[in-house]
Amino acid sequence: MRSHYCGALSEAHIDQDVTLCGWVNRRRDHGGVIFVDLRDREGITQLVFNPEYSQESFNQANQVRSEYVLRVKGRVQRRPEGTENPDLATGQIEVWGQNIEVLNISETPPFPIDEKLEVGEDIRLRYRYLDLRRPESFQRLRLRSAITRQLRQFLDSQGFLDIDTPILTKSTPEGARDFLVPSRTHPGQFFALPQSPQLFKQLLMVAGVDRYYQIARCFRDEDLRADRQPEFTQLDIETSFLHEDGLMNLMEEMIRDLFTTVLGVDLQTPFTRMPYAEAISHFGVDKPDLRIPLKLVEAGDLMKTVEFKVFAEPAKNDQGRVAVLRLPRGNKLSRKEIDDYTQFVAIHGAKGLAYIKVINLSQGRAGLQSPILKFLPNEVIDAILERTDAKEGDILFFGADKAAIVNESLGALRVKLGHDHGLVESGWRPLWVIDFPMFEWDDKENRWSALHHPFTAPKEEDLALLAQNPAVCRSRAYDLVLNGSEVGGGSMRIFQPQVQQQVFSLLGIKQEEAQDKFGFLLDALKYGCPPHGGIAFGVDRLVMLMTGSTSIREVIAFPKTQTASCLLTGAPGSVAGSQLQELGIKSSPSTSK
Repeated sequence: MRSHYCGALSEAHIDQDVTLCGWVNRRRDHGGVIFVDLRDREGITQLVFNPEYSQESFNQANQVRSEYVLRVKGRVQRRPEGTENPDLATGQIEVWGQNIEVLNISETPPFPIDEKLEVGEDIRLRYRYLDLRRPESFQRLRLRSAITRQLRQFLDSQGFLDIDTPILTKSTPEGARDFLVPSRTHPGQFFALPQSPQLFKQLLMVAGVDRYYQIARCFRDEDLRADRQPEFTQLDIETSFLHEDGLMNLMEEMIRDLFTTVLGVDLQTPFTRMPYAEAISHFGVDKPDLRIPLKLVEAGDLMKTVEFKVFAEPAKNDQGRVAVLRLPRGNKLSRKEIDDYTQFVAIHGAKGLAYIKVINLSQGRAGLQSPILKFLPNEVIDAILERTDAKEGDILFFGADKAAIVNESLGALRVKLGHDHGLVESGWRPLWVIDFPMFEWDDKENRWSALHHPFTAPKEEDLALLAQNPAVCRSRAYDLVLNGSEVGGGSMRIFQPQVQQQVFSLLGIKQEEAQDKFGFLLDALKYGCPPHGGIAFGVDRLVMLMTGSTSIREVIAFPKTQTASCLLTGAPGSVAGSQLQELGIKSSPSTSK
């Protein structure tokens, strides 16, 4: 139906006859001559309808309106001098219309497509097909396509095989909440939508596939945030006979290749590697944004003997922590600004935010300003100033509580201060976080839980600690962090059945339950399972970062809202009683108000 895309025309096509198809981006009547900007996915071309050139096409153009679908035949001409548009790729030319065909009309859209106006997300998602006509929305999908294409090309070149795994599978414990699918042919029984292809890709390693990948749809029924969706896409990878160093090096090469090819950006090499303990100690989180130079400094050992219980009690507690965060040139903060930061850390569980302003170091205690100074001896103050490398004009913020609360609150404050005070460096700072704990203690369940998942292998030198001291056992896990966002996570897997049984036992999964839930995996491990490991990258989150978007909803064609509903289709919705009868399900009335 067309000879060219609108955005593909240039001065090289002058005096050529072309046929274009697209939507009316804008129509302008300039006193006897009508201009129509025709838009398709590749760009915009200006059409000119002059009655002296074609009276019939001029009459037809007089009837069209925004978002009408047109097919236009015309001749490419150079724009008159002074009318060029440098903002358009086609800004040097225009097409003089000889024939115009209205393929379809359009009602007035609920929001303008051709203007960069702020439109509420609920309206945009309800009319997502119109929102995607907007160039900035479509370009995100175009870049997403380029990203997944490049990832596939790299993995194909490295001998990986693209293999599908099941969508209808078995519900398993030790993860987020499953989406369940009732079975009609097996009444009272359910499939689960996969949270990841984890077990199947391990089985593929047992099968000798050796190198597998898949751009997989995954499903988790969990509370949502800006970077979460109930259904999401991940690049899933598994390899055999490759140590974690080899796998991380290969993945580095893949990510560097991706950024160079798609964004024209050269990432640093090699990526920084940081033990989990160091990340928590210095940044409070296991996914630190290294673009922000601020660090947490340990002060618990200095506070054990002070009379100030707010500091002394967590300092003496094995589960507590006292830490300091220095903000350079921060003593200019007003009382209101400090109060605002106090309210901010309260969101993360902190009971308060103590501080010391450094006014004049040469005056000692007299050169400091803080309501907590009266509780601290001179030697403690001197040690804090030395350890934090405090300078005149700085402010020191203190966190004192359970270690988890201090880490979360000061870690979040560190990021906020970095953004509020222009301390975020430009560019990209990729980071591997390694040497994760194997387990974490679940106070509610009163048992150990896997920090990653129960198929993660322990470090070989820590294998004996599974039985002796699981609290300090480290895993062979690794996360790839990019500018403070985790974009990928993986591990070497347990490939020996006795070790897998031992881990299940530690997690409180009894042998009978393990056989019921994971019997097929445990059986497979008995038949010559090779050493193997892998990683999964969050495609939506990676695209979000690479496009500079603030939410993964911006880079998914038809996303759900934060309440896991689809405004476009009205899903989830009710179904006919006959469908429920076939499944042996009764629907109870909604309790929502």
